[in-house]
Amino acid sequence: MPVAANSFKRRLQQGSTQRGLLSSLNSPAVIDMLAGWDFDWILVDTEHTPTEIADVIAQLQVLDAHGVSAIVRPAWSDMVLIKRLLDAGAQTLLIPEIDTPQEAAAAVSFTRYPPAGVRGVSGTSRAARYGQTTDYLKTAGNEICILAQIETATGLANLEAIAQVPGVDAVFIGPADLAASLGHLGDMSHPIVQEAVDDAFRRLRALGKPSGYFTLNEQEARQRIAEGVDVVGVATDTSIINRGAALTLEGLRTVDDDE
Repeated sequence: MPVAANSFKRRLQQGSTQRGLLSSLNSPAVIDMLAGWDFDWILVDTEHTPTEIADVIAQLQVLDAHGVSAIVRPAWSDMVLIKRLLDAGAQTLLIPEIDTPQEAAAAVSFTRYPPAGVRGVSGTSRAARYGQTTDYLKTAGNEICILAQIETATGLANLEAIAQVPGVDAVFIGPADLAASLGHLGDMSHPIVQEAVDDAFRRLRALGKPSGYFTLNEQEARQRIAEGVDVVGVATDTSIINRGAALTLEGLRTVDDDE
């Protein structure tokens, strides 16, 4: 039984725009519902959520059943955390807070077996189909996809060097922490922040490097897709639920006003 093909990585290599959302509620049931819509990927976040390894596996199983690509964000660029997520079956990782090419290279090394990296060896993990994928150790690296997330002014200064690290498949710009780093906490739409984001995407396009971005602003999402950003997060599970609740209540208020 061969290593499962990473369709997200294939589409990234082909230059296809991929739209998705971030899941933070640690709920396989919510992911099961949202995966029924036409999203290319759903990100299972372990950085800002209570999601643990067993929870990640449950959500990966749901996404596998739907044929929706999974991205998993570890809590940090940590060798042990990344090893456990890969063993759980994650193939595409969004690594947070990459500031230097050295940090990017270290993150890549955590995902590769020796001699190419330092990933701990297990041939009986879920990723290896519990030992049924007999060539997993030799072929797993081909299907692993690394998105380096730049979230600070320091990261922006090192953008080209980070983007050119072997094994970094794309560079993802994180606007929330970037806004904080630039002195505009909570204001991702501030002109200085947006100018920095625009400049980052221009530089990535000049390198021919795939890029990613996340925004809850529908107009900006359309703009980034039109600009050719490859991976665009357009919602979270919480934003979808909150928006639906607000629209429901607004509709009821309209009925009350009419009466």
